[in-house]
Order: sequence, then C-alpha cells, then structure tokens
Amino acid sequence: MIAIRPAGSADVDVLVDALLAAANWDGAERQRRDQVAGSRYVVGWQRPDDFGVVAEDEHGVGVGAAWFRYLPASEPGYGFVAPDVPELTIGLAAEARGRGVGTALLAALLAIADEPGCRAVSLSVEDGNAARRLYERAGFVRVGRNGGSDTLVRTAAAAPGAGTS
Repeated sequence: MIAIRPAGSADVDVLVDALLAAANWDGAERQRRDQVAGSRYVVGWQRPDDFGVVAEDEHGVGVGAAWFRYLPASEPGYGFVAPDVPELTIGLAAEARGRGVGTALLAALLAIADEPGCRAVSLSVEDGNAARRLYERAGFVRVGRNGGSDTLVRTAAAAPGAGTS
C-alpha cells in the first residue's frame, strides 16, 4: 500500500533520492548523490513557493516524490520555460515503478498546480524515458528541445485560457 502526502522541509533526503532516480532513470549513472544533493532542484528546500508530494510504502519509507520549484532565468533548470512557470521533478525508487505510484504522485502535484496562481508547469524528459507517456497522458505537450531531451509544458486547469491542453 502506498500513501501520498505533502512534502515538507524534513523531506530533503527523499527528494534527493527521487532526483537521483530521475537522473539515472535507465540505470546509467549520469549523476551521483552528492551532485544531485547540491542541485538547484533541492538546495534550500522548502522555500515558500516550493510544493511537493511524497509517496511512502506501508512502513513509512519514502519511495518517490514529485515537486515543483520556480527557478530564475539566471539559473534555469533543464525544463525551464519562464520564471513564472515552475519546473516539475518526479522520481521513483526502482521497486515503486510500474505500480501506479508515478501517476498518483503526478496527479496529486498537478492538483496543487491547478489552483489559482499557477498558469503552467514545465519539465524535461530524455529520449527513451518511459515516463514521457505519463506526462503526455497528464496533458503535457512538447514546446522545445535541448540535445536529447524535450521540454514539455502543461497549462494549469485554473489558468486563464486553460482547457486547451
């Protein structure tokens, strides 16, 4: 049984684990734990405009997380599109994949993003990453390309002009 709960300031280690899993999604070691722990996606978590959710197993152990963070144009992330569009990160431990955990995390986070004040959410997904299907089912569309990755955006349901995604 997996439970989804809001991420708090004490969840930095769970977010780092999730970011490491996302970076190394196909088993190749692109990033090490110390590298992702010092990245713009988790350093200083939890700022007032950071939002996230954590998936826990039946023992209360974090097995995944999804969060979004606003990044400045001077320090953009891989899926950056604008300073007023937060970038979404999601990652799961290998044992949690293929069990609907990613879908549940994404749905919970997008429910937060759909609240007034958030016009869209962006992310970056590498070629070959099966998570692309999850993002497309959730309404993300391709808006750019950088090397072997696409930048995807989903317009928030509560944003003015939404409903076209």
